[in-house]
Amino acid sequence: MKILAGIDIGGTKCAVCVGESDGDRVNILGKRRFATPSSPGETMAEISLQLESLLAEFGVRQNLKAIGISCGGPLDSHLGLVLSPPNLPGWDRVDVVTPLHEQFGVPAALQNDANASALAEWKWGAGRGCQNIIFLTFGTGIGAGLIINGRLYSGTNDMAGEVGHIRMQPMGPLGYGKHGSLEGFCSGGGIANLGQMLAVEQLQLNQPPAFCSSYAEIAAITAEKIGEAARNGDPVALRVYETAARELGRGLAILVDILNPERIILGSIYIRQRQLLEEIVLATLKAEALPHSAAVCVVVPAELGESVGDLASLSVALNSLQ
Repeated sequence: MKILAGIDIGGTKCAVCVGESDGDRVNILGKRRFATPSSPGETMAEISLQLESLLAEFGVRQNLKAIGISCGGPLDSHLGLVLSPPNLPGWDRVDVVTPLHEQFGVPAALQNDANASALAEWKWGAGRGCQNIIFLTFGTGIGAGLIINGRLYSGTNDMAGEVGHIRMQPMGPLGYGKHGSLEGFCSGGGIANLGQMLAVEQLQLNQPPAFCSSYAEIAAITAEKIGEAARNGDPVALRVYETAARELGRGLAILVDILNPERIILGSIYIRQRQLLEEIVLATLKAEALPHSAAVCVVVPAELGESVGDLASLSVALNSLQ
């Protein structure tokens, strides 16, 4: 069994965990969470302190084999640099790998959160045994991690998989800085924005939807509220999710035609709202993609659930050894 350390750096919270893995399975021994300090230096110091404490608690300091770091992009995984992600102001070309490598004396590696989650689902989740998978985050934003021919593919400068930026329609909800983008239609924020647009239309007609009874409530509309209304049969809410599902299916068809994967794994919102999305997503994918490519591709929900964040960073550690 290999002892691995995983670090998840977020805009509001960081997590440090220690696990043991034989490659096919992983067991988290312990984890710590803390609010992200105000500066990169303070954050890295706290990460080091918490990791030392965890390793000592379980008596595995001398058995540590690798450290994996998951963080939102943009970043440079080759140099181990975080390059000013929008949720981490002030993190401009911050080296997060070298300090940990020097302190703990083991390989350390950095990947963006979508790539890290793809590795985790490939190693320990819904992508086990596959050679070609696409993992799609489907939360606040939407992005992809790509495993191609049994290897993580991150592109020339770690920008592969930014599928949320694909424009699906000339106009539509704003996502990833682009109206009508896949992220605009198929993310938590995008679904909320689409619901807000339709709510304004319905309020002007004096026919408010179940998820918004007045103009004062528009800013509080969320994908979750719309989903609850849709499951209760509200026609406007159903329209929102039908639109999101159709655009997601079209987006998946583009990926299937280009990359010819054997499995597409969808996380977060797809898991929670599967009954609203799946039928339309699969029907649209089948209608839009090349039949020969669609026939070998299975679309499944992510398997690791809420533990994916910890397992993602641990999978980056394991991948660095292989």
